[in-house]
Amino acid sequence: MTQTAIPYVFMRGGTSRGPYFRRSDLPEDLDQLASALIAVVGSGHPLNIDGIGGGTAVTTKVAMLSESKDNWADVDYFFAQVSVEDQLVDFKPTCGNILSGVGAAALEMGLVDPKGDETEVRIRAVNTGAQVLARVQTPGGRLAYDGSTEIAGVPGQAAPVQLNFMGVVGAATGSFLPTGSLRDAIDGIEVTCMDVAVPMVIARADAFGLSGYESAVELDGNSGFFDRMEAIRNKAGALMGLGDVSQSVTPKFGLLAQPLGSGTIATRYFMPWNTHPSMAVTGAQCLASCALAPGTIADGLLTRPETSPAQVVLEHPSGTIQVLVDFSTDEGFDLNSAGLVRTARKLADGHVYIPSAIWAGPEDNA
Repeated sequence: MTQTAIPYVFMRGGTSRGPYFRRSDLPEDLDQLASALIAVVGSGHPLNIDGIGGGTAVTTKVAMLSESKDNWADVDYFFAQVSVEDQLVDFKPTCGNILSGVGAAALEMGLVDPKGDETEVRIRAVNTGAQVLARVQTPGGRLAYDGSTEIAGVPGQAAPVQLNFMGVVGAATGSFLPTGSLRDAIDGIEVTCMDVAVPMVIARADAFGLSGYESAVELDGNSGFFDRMEAIRNKAGALMGLGDVSQSVTPKFGLLAQPLGSGTIATRYFMPWNTHPSMAVTGAQCLASCALAPGTIADGLLTRPETSPAQVVLEHPSGTIQVLVDFSTDEGFDLNSAGLVRTARKLADGHVYIPSAIWAGPEDNA
Protein backbone atom coordinates (compact mmCIF):
# COMPACT_ATOMS: atom_id res chain seq x y z
CA MET A 1 0.00 0.00 0.00
CA THR A 2 1.18 3.51 -0.77
CA GLN A 3 -1.01 5.15 1.86
CA THR A 4 -1.51 4.66 5.59
CA ALA A 5 -5.08 4.77 6.93
CA ILE A 6 -5.52 6.39 10.35
CA PRO A 7 -8.89 6.19 12.19
CA TYR A 8 -10.27 9.53 13.30
CA VAL A 9 -13.32 11.47 14.41
CA PHE A 10 -13.69 14.88 12.80
CA MET A 11 -15.30 17.38 15.16
CA ARG A 12 -16.07 20.99 15.73
CA GLY A 13 -15.05 21.97 19.22
CA GLY A 14 -16.22 25.47 20.16
CA THR A 15 -15.12 27.81 17.36
CA SER A 16 -12.39 25.47 16.06
CA ARG A 17 -12.46 22.15 14.26
CA GLY A 18 -10.11 19.33 13.41
CA PRO A 19 -9.39 15.61 13.62
CA TYR A 20 -9.49 13.76 16.95
CA PHE A 21 -7.29 10.65 17.09
CA ARG A 22 -6.41 7.94 19.54
CA ARG A 23 -2.83 8.69 20.49
CA SER A 24 -1.93 5.02 19.97
CA ASP A 25 -2.96 5.24 16.30
CA LEU A 26 -0.21 7.77 15.58
CA PRO A 27 3.61 7.74 15.65
CA GLU A 28 5.19 7.79 19.10
CA ASP A 29 8.25 9.78 18.00
CA LEU A 30 7.39 13.49 18.02
CA ASP A 31 9.34 14.32 14.87
CA GLN A 32 7.59 11.56 12.96
CA LEU A 33 4.29 12.57 14.56
CA ALA A 34 4.81 16.14 13.34
CA SER A 35 5.43 14.90 9.80
CA ALA A 36 2.29 12.77 9.92
CA LEU A 37 0.14 15.66 11.18
CA ILE A 38 1.52 18.00 8.53
CA ALA A 39 0.38 15.46 5.94
CA VAL A 40 -3.01 15.01 7.61
CA VAL A 41 -3.70 18.74 7.62
CA GLY A 42 -2.03 19.51 4.29
CA SER A 43 0.20 22.22 5.72
CA GLY A 44 2.28 23.91 3.05
CA HIS A 45 -0.56 25.31 0.97
CA PRO A 46 -2.86 28.24 1.88
CA LEU A 47 -5.93 26.09 1.22
CA ASN A 48 -4.46 22.91 2.74
CA ILE A 49 -5.49 21.42 -0.58
CA ASP A 50 -3.70 18.09 0.00
CA GLY A 51 -5.11 17.53 3.48
CA ILE A 52 -8.16 18.08 5.66
CA GLY A 53 -7.18 21.45 7.14
CA GLY A 54 -9.36 24.45 6.45
CA GLY A 55 -6.78 27.07 5.54
CA THR A 56 -6.97 28.97 8.85
CA ALA A 57 -5.32 28.53 12.24
CA VAL A 58 -8.65 27.55 13.84
CA THR A 59 -9.08 24.67 11.37
CA THR A 60 -5.56 23.20 11.47
CA LYS A 61 -5.73 21.86 15.02
CA VAL A 62 -5.37 18.26 16.17
CA ALA A 63 -6.50 16.44 19.31
CA MET A 64 -4.96 13.12 20.40
CA LEU A 65 -6.68 11.18 23.16
CA SER A 66 -5.78 8.26 25.38
CA GLU A 67 -6.88 6.66 28.62
CA SER A 68 -5.21 8.61 31.40
CA LYS A 69 -2.76 7.11 33.85
CA ASP A 70 -3.36 10.09 36.12
CA ASN A 71 -5.30 9.20 39.26
CA TRP A 72 -7.61 12.18 38.79
CA ALA A 73 -8.29 12.09 35.05
CA ASP A 74 -10.23 9.80 32.73
CA VAL A 75 -8.66 11.02 29.49
CA ASP A 76 -5.33 12.51 28.45
CA TYR A 77 -5.70 15.22 25.81
CA PHE A 78 -2.58 15.96 23.75
CA PHE A 79 -2.91 18.95 21.43
CA ALA A 80 -1.02 20.01 18.31
CA GLN A 81 -1.26 23.28 16.44
CA VAL A 82 -0.29 22.73 12.81
CA SER A 83 0.58 25.79 10.75
CA VAL A 84 -1.42 26.52 7.62
CA GLU A 85 1.50 27.10 5.25
CA ASP A 86 4.83 26.74 7.03
CA GLN A 87 4.79 22.97 7.70
CA LEU A 88 5.38 23.54 11.41
CA VAL A 89 3.79 21.79 14.38
CA ASP A 90 3.70 23.33 17.85
CA PHE A 91 3.18 20.94 20.76
CA LYS A 92 3.63 23.60 23.47
CA PRO A 93 0.16 25.15 23.74
CA THR A 94 -3.24 23.65 24.39
CA CYS A 95 -6.57 24.68 22.88
CA GLY A 96 -9.71 25.15 24.92
CA ASN A 97 -12.04 25.22 21.93
CA ILE A 98 -10.79 21.88 20.63
CA LEU A 99 -10.95 20.67 24.24
CA SER A 100 -14.70 21.40 24.09
CA GLY A 101 -15.02 18.34 21.87
CA VAL A 102 -12.77 16.03 23.89
CA GLY A 103 -15.54 14.70 26.14
CA ALA A 104 -17.78 13.81 23.22
CA ALA A 105 -14.86 12.38 21.22
CA ALA A 106 -13.83 10.23 24.19
CA LEU A 107 -17.38 8.85 24.31
CA GLU A 108 -17.39 8.29 20.54
CA MET A 109 -14.08 6.38 20.82
CA GLY A 110 -15.19 4.31 23.79
CA LEU A 111 -12.51 5.77 26.07
CA VAL A 112 -15.24 6.60 28.62
CA ASP A 113 -18.78 5.30 29.09
CA PRO A 114 -21.88 7.50 29.44
CA LYS A 115 -23.24 7.82 32.96
CA GLY A 116 -26.83 9.01 33.22
CA ASP A 117 -28.24 12.08 31.53
CA GLU A 118 -25.01 14.06 31.97
CA THR A 119 -21.57 12.50 31.87
CA GLU A 120 -18.60 14.06 33.63
CA VAL A 121 -15.31 13.53 31.82
CA ARG A 122 -12.14 14.42 33.72
CA ILE A 123 -9.50 15.59 31.26
CA ARG A 124 -5.79 16.13 31.74
CA ALA A 125 -4.32 18.56 29.23
CA VAL A 126 -0.98 16.87 28.49
CA ASN A 127 0.64 19.99 27.03
CA THR A 128 0.11 22.15 30.12
CA GLY A 129 -0.90 19.78 32.93
CA ALA A 130 -4.23 21.58 33.45
CA GLN A 131 -7.18 19.66 34.84
CA VAL A 132 -10.54 20.20 33.16
CA LEU A 133 -13.91 18.80 34.15
CA ALA A 134 -16.22 18.56 31.12
CA ARG A 135 -19.93 17.88 31.49
CA VAL A 136 -21.35 16.32 28.33
CA GLN A 137 -25.03 15.79 27.62
CA THR A 138 -25.95 12.07 27.48
CA PRO A 139 -29.74 11.85 27.96
CA GLY A 140 -30.81 8.27 28.53
CA GLY A 141 -27.16 7.25 28.37
CA ARG A 142 -26.74 8.34 24.74
CA LEU A 143 -24.46 11.10 23.52
CA ALA A 144 -26.48 14.09 22.28
CA TYR A 145 -25.36 16.96 20.08
CA ASP A 146 -28.74 18.69 19.70
CA GLY A 147 -29.61 21.46 22.11
CA SER A 148 -30.52 25.12 22.52
CA THR A 149 -27.12 26.61 23.41
CA GLU A 150 -25.64 29.26 21.14
CA ILE A 151 -22.04 30.47 21.12
CA ALA A 152 -20.72 33.44 19.20
CA GLY A 153 -18.85 32.45 16.06
CA VAL A 154 -20.89 29.28 15.41
CA PRO A 155 -24.24 29.30 13.58
CA GLY A 156 -27.23 27.53 15.07
CA GLN A 157 -27.71 25.80 18.40
CA ALA A 158 -26.28 22.68 20.01
CA ALA A 159 -26.02 20.82 23.31
CA PRO A 160 -24.03 22.64 25.98
CA VAL A 161 -20.62 21.44 27.09
CA GLN A 162 -19.75 22.84 30.50
CA LEU A 163 -16.02 23.22 31.16
CA ASN A 164 -14.39 23.92 34.49
CA PHE A 165 -10.66 24.62 34.31
CA MET A 166 -8.38 24.00 37.29
CA GLY A 167 -4.64 24.18 37.73
CA VAL A 168 -4.21 26.63 34.86
CA VAL A 169 -2.13 29.29 36.61
CA GLY A 170 1.50 29.22 35.51
CA ALA A 171 1.01 26.00 33.57
CA ALA A 172 3.56 26.95 30.89
CA THR A 173 5.97 29.19 32.82
CA GLY A 174 5.41 28.23 36.46
CA SER A 175 4.18 31.68 37.41
CA PHE A 176 1.03 33.81 37.22
CA LEU A 177 3.26 36.75 36.28
CA PRO A 178 6.23 35.21 34.43
CA THR A 179 8.25 38.44 34.40
CA GLY A 180 7.55 39.08 38.08
CA SER A 181 5.76 42.34 37.28
CA LEU A 182 2.17 43.40 36.70
CA ARG A 183 3.41 45.65 33.92
CA ASP A 184 6.45 45.75 31.65
CA ALA A 185 7.49 48.28 29.02
CA ILE A 186 8.67 46.75 25.74
CA ASP A 187 9.49 48.93 22.72
CA GLY A 188 7.64 51.80 24.37
CA ILE A 189 4.42 49.77 24.85
CA GLU A 190 3.20 48.88 28.32
CA VAL A 191 2.14 45.23 28.58
CA THR A 192 1.03 42.68 31.14
CA CYS A 193 2.66 39.28 30.69
CA MET A 194 0.42 36.64 32.27
CA ASP A 195 0.19 32.84 32.29
CA VAL A 196 -3.35 31.59 32.89
CA ALA A 197 -4.34 28.63 30.68
CA VAL A 198 -1.99 30.04 28.04
CA PRO A 199 0.92 32.48 28.35
CA MET A 200 -0.07 35.86 26.94
CA VAL A 201 1.27 39.33 26.28
CA ILE A 202 -1.58 41.80 26.78
CA ALA A 203 -1.65 45.47 25.83
CA ARG A 204 -4.15 48.28 25.55
CA ALA A 205 -5.44 48.81 22.02
CA ASP A 206 -4.97 52.57 22.24
CA ALA A 207 -1.23 52.06 22.84
CA PHE A 208 -1.06 51.03 19.17
CA GLY A 209 -3.39 53.78 17.99
CA LEU A 210 -6.26 51.29 17.68
CA SER A 211 -9.79 51.51 19.03
CA GLY A 212 -9.95 47.86 20.06
CA TYR A 213 -13.19 47.46 18.13
CA GLU A 214 -11.64 46.70 14.73
CA SER A 215 -12.84 43.61 12.89
CA ALA A 216 -10.55 40.62 12.41
CA VAL A 217 -10.28 41.49 8.70
CA GLU A 218 -9.29 45.08 9.47
CA LEU A 219 -6.63 43.98 11.93
CA ASP A 220 -5.25 41.31 9.59
CA GLY A 221 -4.82 44.01 6.97
CA ASN A 222 -2.78 46.21 9.32
CA SER A 223 0.73 44.93 8.63
CA GLY A 224 2.33 47.77 10.58
CA PHE A 225 0.52 46.73 13.73
CA PHE A 226 1.47 43.06 13.25
CA ASP A 227 5.13 43.96 12.77
CA ARG A 228 5.17 45.93 16.03
CA MET A 229 3.18 43.29 17.86
CA GLU A 230 5.46 40.45 16.76
CA ALA A 231 8.59 42.31 17.83
CA ILE A 232 7.08 42.89 21.26
CA ARG A 233 5.85 39.29 21.50
CA ASN A 234 9.29 37.89 20.74
CA LYS A 235 10.97 40.08 23.37
CA ALA A 236 8.25 39.28 25.89
CA GLY A 237 8.70 35.55 25.27
CA ALA A 238 12.32 35.82 26.35
CA LEU A 239 11.38 37.86 29.43
CA MET A 240 8.78 35.19 30.32
CA GLY A 241 11.40 32.45 30.23
CA LEU A 242 10.04 30.88 27.04
CA GLY A 243 13.23 31.38 25.03
CA ASP A 244 13.08 31.98 21.28
CA VAL A 245 9.35 32.09 20.43
CA SER A 246 9.68 33.25 16.82
CA GLN A 247 8.55 29.83 15.57
CA SER A 248 6.08 29.16 18.42
CA VAL A 249 2.44 30.20 18.67
CA THR A 250 2.99 31.07 22.34
CA PRO A 251 2.93 33.46 23.99
CA LYS A 252 -0.27 34.66 22.42
CA PHE A 253 -1.05 38.36 22.12
CA GLY A 254 -4.16 40.20 23.26
CA LEU A 255 -5.58 43.72 23.20
CA LEU A 256 -7.99 45.32 25.67
CA ALA A 257 -10.28 48.34 25.41
CA GLN A 258 -13.28 49.76 27.22
CA PRO A 259 -16.45 47.79 26.47
CA LEU A 260 -18.34 48.97 23.42
CA GLY A 261 -21.60 47.25 24.43
CA SER A 262 -22.86 45.61 27.60
CA GLY A 263 -19.78 43.44 28.11
CA THR A 264 -17.20 43.74 30.85
CA ILE A 265 -14.31 44.64 28.54
CA ALA A 266 -13.53 44.62 24.81
CA THR A 267 -10.87 42.17 23.63
CA ARG A 268 -8.98 41.07 20.54
CA TYR A 269 -6.93 37.85 20.50
CA PHE A 270 -4.15 36.86 18.10
CA MET A 271 -3.05 33.32 17.19
CA PRO A 272 -0.49 35.06 16.98
CA TRP A 273 0.07 35.77 13.28
CA ASN A 274 -3.60 36.22 12.52
CA THR A 275 -6.53 37.69 14.42
CA HIS A 276 -8.82 35.13 16.01
CA PRO A 277 -12.28 35.46 14.40
CA SER A 278 -13.85 35.14 17.84
CA MET A 279 -12.04 34.10 21.04
CA ALA A 280 -9.97 31.17 22.27
CA VAL A 281 -11.18 29.46 25.45
CA THR A 282 -7.70 29.51 26.95
CA GLY A 283 -7.19 33.11 25.91
CA ALA A 284 -10.54 34.06 27.45
CA GLN A 285 -9.39 32.79 30.84
CA CYS A 286 -6.14 34.75 30.66
CA LEU A 287 -7.79 37.95 29.44
CA ALA A 288 -10.51 37.68 32.10
CA SER A 289 -7.84 37.23 34.77
CA CYS A 290 -5.95 40.26 33.47
CA ALA A 291 -9.17 42.28 33.58
CA LEU A 292 -9.86 41.26 37.19
CA ALA A 293 -6.34 41.66 38.60
CA PRO A 294 -5.66 45.15 40.02
CA GLY A 295 -2.52 46.84 38.72
CA THR A 296 -2.52 45.34 35.22
CA ILE A 297 -2.85 47.30 31.99
CA ALA A 298 -6.63 46.76 32.31
CA ASP A 299 -6.81 49.41 35.06
CA GLY A 300 -9.33 52.07 34.06
CA LEU A 301 -10.92 50.06 31.25
CA LEU A 302 -13.66 48.40 33.32
CA THR A 303 -15.55 48.38 36.58
CA ARG A 304 -14.10 45.38 38.39
CA PRO A 305 -16.47 42.99 40.18
CA GLU A 306 -15.79 42.97 43.90
CA THR A 307 -17.14 39.52 44.77
CA SER A 308 -16.22 36.02 43.63
CA PRO A 309 -17.20 34.14 41.57
CA ALA A 310 -17.52 36.87 38.96
CA GLN A 311 -18.91 36.60 35.45
CA VAL A 312 -16.63 38.37 33.01
CA VAL A 313 -18.14 39.06 29.59
CA LEU A 314 -15.47 39.54 26.93
CA GLU A 315 -16.49 41.33 23.76
CA HIS A 316 -14.75 39.92 20.66
CA PRO A 317 -15.13 40.27 16.87
CA SER A 318 -18.00 37.76 16.63
CA GLY A 319 -19.90 38.64 19.79
CA THR A 320 -19.19 37.81 23.41
CA ILE A 321 -17.89 34.96 25.56
CA GLN A 322 -18.68 34.59 29.25
CA VAL A 323 -16.11 33.36 31.77
CA LEU A 324 -17.14 32.52 35.34
CA VAL A 325 -14.04 33.22 37.43
CA ASP A 326 -13.59 31.98 41.00
CA PHE A 327 -10.85 34.11 42.55
CA SER A 328 -9.57 35.62 45.80
CA THR A 329 -7.74 38.85 46.54
CA ASP A 330 -6.56 38.13 50.08
CA GLU A 331 -2.91 38.18 48.99
CA GLY A 332 -2.88 39.75 45.57
CA PHE A 333 -4.98 38.08 42.87
CA ASP A 334 -5.38 34.29 43.03
CA LEU A 335 -7.37 32.36 40.43
CA ASN A 336 -9.06 29.22 41.74
CA SER A 337 -10.94 28.09 38.63
CA ALA A 338 -12.61 29.35 35.48
CA GLY A 339 -15.76 27.99 33.88
CA LEU A 340 -17.18 28.36 30.39
CA VAL A 341 -19.99 26.89 28.34
CA ARG A 342 -19.19 25.76 24.79
CA THR A 343 -20.69 23.40 22.22
CA ALA A 344 -19.30 20.66 20.02
CA ARG A 345 -20.52 18.52 17.14
CA LYS A 346 -19.30 15.42 15.35
CA LEU A 347 -18.87 16.20 11.65
CA ALA A 348 -17.44 12.96 10.23
CA ASP A 349 -15.55 9.83 11.10
CA GLY A 350 -13.62 7.09 9.34
CA HIS A 351 -10.02 7.15 8.14
CA VAL A 352 -7.70 9.87 6.98
CA TYR A 353 -4.86 8.86 4.65
CA ILE A 354 -1.22 9.93 4.55
CA PRO A 355 1.60 8.71 2.31
CA SER A 356 3.17 5.52 3.69
CA ALA A 357 6.59 7.03 2.98
CA ILE A 358 5.89 9.42 5.86
CA TRP A 359 4.64 6.72 8.23
CA ALA A 360 3.77 3.11 7.47
CA GLY A 361 1.48 2.58 10.45
CA PRO A 362 1.57 1.42 14.11
CA GLU A 363 4.14 -1.25 13.35
CA ASP A 364 6.64 1.62 13.02
CA ASN A 365 6.12 2.28 16.76
CA ALA A 366 7.46 -1.13 17.69
